[in-house]
Amino acid sequence: MAKILLIDDERSVHAVVQNALSNSELYHLSVADNGKSGIELFGELQPDVVLLDLHLPESHGFDLFRQLVAIDSHVLVIFITADGSSDVVIQAMRMGAFDYLKKPLEIERLRRMVASAVAARKASLAPVALSIGSAESDECFIGASPTMVEVFKSIGRVAAQRLPVLIRGESGSGKELFARALVDNGNRANKPFMSINCAAIPDALLESELFGHEKGAFTGADRRRIGRFEQCDSGTIFLDEIGDMSSLIQGKILRLLQEQAFERVGGTEVVRTDVRIIAATHQPLEELVLTGKFRQDLLYRLNGYTIHLPALRERIEDLPQLIEYFVRRGKLEMDRPELSGLAQDALKALMDHHWPGNVRELQSVIRQAILNCVGTVITRSNLPESIDSKSTTPTHFATASEVSTNKQAKVERSDGIGSSQPDEPVQHFSIEAMVRERFEAGSKDIYAEVIMEVERIMLKEILVLTDGNQSKTSEVLGITRGKIRDRIAAFGIKLDTSVSIDS
Repeated sequence: MAKILLIDDERSVHAVVQNALSNSELYHLSVADNGKSGIELFGELQPDVVLLDLHLPESHGFDLFRQLVAIDSHVLVIFITADGSSDVVIQAMRMGAFDYLKKPLEIERLRRMVASAVAARKASLAPVALSIGSAESDECFIGASPTMVEVFKSIGRVAAQRLPVLIRGESGSGKELFARALVDNGNRANKPFMSINCAAIPDALLESELFGHEKGAFTGADRRRIGRFEQCDSGTIFLDEIGDMSSLIQGKILRLLQEQAFERVGGTEVVRTDVRIIAATHQPLEELVLTGKFRQDLLYRLNGYTIHLPALRERIEDLPQLIEYFVRRGKLEMDRPELSGLAQDALKALMDHHWPGNVRELQSVIRQAILNCVGTVITRSNLPESIDSKSTTPTHFATASEVSTNKQAKVERSDGIGSSQPDEPVQHFSIEAMVRERFEAGSKDIYAEVIMEVERIMLKEILVLTDGNQSKTSEVLGITRGKIRDRIAAFGIKLDTSVSIDS
């Protein structure tokens, strides 16, 4: 039976809380009407949860909270007050309160909050499934899986060479981190290193960014500008998302690789430089070559040595070590030294997740979990709603992936327009049917599931209408090309001679 301590001077609040909790066999409620008696009872009872009024006779709730934490650093406190100002709420949460209840109290909300706090308290006292130490790791990379060992070997083989290196891997897999490792372990470790995301800079500006320009080269060029390749002489440049380069810039990069020379935009002077290029992409460059979007000779030049980074789901045995690393970093960054680890339900949810965003997604999830956690152990309830194994498991209602009778054939529109097999009717996606199906299945995340499926269908339809043109799709939907590519990968959409979705 969980022990609950209420510290409040209003008898009406005593009555409400007793009415809400005393009838339950799950809780034992004790009451104090001032701070002094509250501290005494707290020391005697060692309660699991404290309901603490913010404004008490002769004491302030924040001061009392500090005294309680000094006695038991693991205590979970829910503040109760009539003051609902944003400053008070923010201060309470910053101090480490579990939650905040505004008067007059809502009985159902009170019950839910107390139940949640009791569950968090139990999790903090139970043996953790993954413990987190406080020592910092000196390792640059985390992972002991066979695929990662091969990556480490590759870095060791090529780091000291002058060869260009092509790093391949999905978005979020850490390509820039490995580019830096190549530099740090090579002969140019103390030389300039610059990183350029080719997808983030418009083509018209990227050429000037890389090669510089002369005064008067274009409107607004009021002075000479030295580009990154000049600035990085004797060093290394990392070109991320190189598959997004225009053919013009591809040609200049090819010449640079062949001759270590180029001209600034609008200039005729040949500039020579000694730069090592490390490039990265998550796109299939060979397919871009076949469609004329990427130069074959440049691919050969860049592909002096290729390192393939595995997706996080392909090295799931490294996940516990990565989680520990990011939690340890989060403890330091967010000043949460009391965090001791993850509960079993949290670890299982993380292990079951598909991780379409790879290591970058994992880092974001851990940060959110630490922010949401007010106890000493991260539980399933602290994880963001996106971490749900159901969200990565195909459901059984009609989806966009079922619209076509043959995924390698021409994809049919979900409204039935287009040619289909006469003996196999086209299936239509129904939000109503999906909501009913998920409700009957007992889902607790229907909103996220419906939004995800609608977005999946919408992206597929726009890609069909634009003949798979990602730039046009980006323009129509109003989101970046990088996000389009991420969603294509996350939804299993294939772009060849048709647009299809893996089931």
